[in-house]
Amino acid sequence: MTIRGNRSGFKKSAWLATEHREEGGAGVWKKTMTFPLTGSGAPAGESHPAPYPANLAKLDGLDLMARYRAARRGGNFFDGLAIGQRVVFLLTDIAGARAEARALAVDVQAAFRQCAPDLFGPPGANESEAIATLAYELNRSLIEAACGVHFTPAFLGCFSLALGILTYHNAGLLAVFHDAEGARILQSSGIPLGLFTHITYEPEVLAFEPRARLLLVTKAVMESPRGASEFGAKRIERLLANVKADSASQICETALQQAYAFGNRPWTRFYDLLYHGKHLGNDDLTAVALVRD
Repeated sequence: MTIRGNRSGFKKSAWLATEHREEGGAGVWKKTMTFPLTGSGAPAGESHPAPYPANLAKLDGLDLMARYRAARRGGNFFDGLAIGQRVVFLLTDIAGARAEARALAVDVQAAFRQCAPDLFGPPGANESEAIATLAYELNRSLIEAACGVHFTPAFLGCFSLALGILTYHNAGLLAVFHDAEGARILQSSGIPLGLFTHITYEPEVLAFEPRARLLLVTKAVMESPRGASEFGAKRIERLLANVKADSASQICETALQQAYAFGNRPWTRFYDLLYHGKHLGNDDLTAVALVRD
């Protein structure tokens, strides 16, 4: 089936999406649920286009999972492709209202799925050069789709299943890594996508020993508020250092649940009544975790 859009030849397959849904207002947490989407690329009951979620089968040597707690306000978007012995993935936090951000995500996903197989498919592909080229193409696609500047923090990665090495470009998202040396925050050295048409991309390399893990979260997780305080990067770093979970899914679930609980005490309902639209705890929360088997 061909997806309607700017780029011909972009194919989709059958899939199921996983999403956290909030029901009952502040302080209520609902577990992950699965639901099918219509062939138009929009969830049932919604008319505007939406990107197709990643359809990654079980990977040999890597546990990779993305989890959402969606308030239907933001532009968090994850996609991933298994290409030979490589897993290429993308997490973005597209600024703007949900309808606008989702429409832009459709174009970004089309560019991602069109370019990634060509760049990472050849066995001898240089992964650093491929990530830099992919970042350039996604940035160009985003600016063209937005008809101008559009602030978009993003993380692009290519994990080598054969070598256990992640080649990545972090452009403004929080990334925390944990191995035998402990947990540490990875520097975000890149400029968010959607700002400049000509920019240099310099990917970095990270070796995963067995059981090493990486946690990525979007801004709303880090900025989940409680009064004048935020959940913050340090809490996420401590969470990854102390979490007893062994799977990527459990790590994501723990991070989202703790961030949500931090910013959604019962009194926040009263705060929302007084300052409607200012409570960051209502924004989309997204976490992506990688664990090397």
